[in-house]
Amino acid sequence: MVGIDNINDYYDVRLKHSRLEQLEPFHGFRFEKMDVADRKSIDELFAREKFERVVHLAAQAGVRYSLKNPHAYIESNVLGFMNMLEASRANKVEHLVYASSSSVYGANTKMPFSVHQNVDHPLSMYAANKKGQRADGAHVLLAARPADHGPALLHGVRPWGRPDMALFSFTRNILEGKPIDVYNYGNHRRDFTYVDDIVQGVVHTMDRIAEPNGQWSGDAPDPGTSRVPYRLYNIGNNTPVELMRYIEVVEQALGRKAEKNMLPMQPGDVPDTFADVDDLARDVGYRPSTPVEVGVKRFVEWYLQYYGKK
Repeated sequence: MVGIDNINDYYDVRLKHSRLEQLEPFHGFRFEKMDVADRKSIDELFAREKFERVVHLAAQAGVRYSLKNPHAYIESNVLGFMNMLEASRANKVEHLVYASSSSVYGANTKMPFSVHQNVDHPLSMYAANKKGQRADGAHVLLAARPADHGPALLHGVRPWGRPDMALFSFTRNILEGKPIDVYNYGNHRRDFTYVDDIVQGVVHTMDRIAEPNGQWSGDAPDPGTSRVPYRLYNIGNNTPVELMRYIEVVEQALGRKAEKNMLPMQPGDVPDTFADVDDLARDVGYRPSTPVEVGVKRFVEWYLQYYGKK
């Protein structure tokens, strides 16, 4: 198994290197520093390793950053994704799992968001190029043999937070006595999903190769399926939480109150997210279920330990 990452400086690279240190004990795993936008390197890697399955989670993440630096998103999320698709096709990879983003639902207001909905109204560059994929994350995992430590590796490593995400910044600022930015004046609802649940969902889809939909019709095209072997799944908690309640949970986990800087809606943002996961549950037998209280508590425990806070 090979993992690749370009280790860019979008956020603190020390976190990325610390994560890699967790992987060192796993026999059969190797890391290569590589950019998915580097076509030559990707082609050479696939030709050399003869991967059977690919989990593609690599992307330039962040809605707001995409408004400031759109070229980074085209290079990583469009060109990089194209390189992974072509390398997989040319080397006869039997199964490719890749990640998109809830941002693709854009201006949609029908809840919960379903994979069978049309997504033609993205609200940011990030959402637009994610729609083209229909990869949020930082790395690609490539397995030469499906049973060669794949699920075991994913289950055995505790993923960490991203510093630009709300939970990370809320925790950091509350501990440092700084105000937290609360957008849309706290009127957001988010389908907060614990990272272990996302990993479980990826593992389950990795173990199930998609089949064609024999009922698919161009007269009434279903965005979630295809006449070719393709399936689209939401992996979400299916339980939206009000932002102010989420902040309360963070405060309880830290034992401190937050000073709130109430702000309007940000460009590219959406009021609510809510994932319909019925297809995931039906096809792969998995439904995310970690309560927000449990997920936040676990993150805070990790943060305090990693940064030596009390």
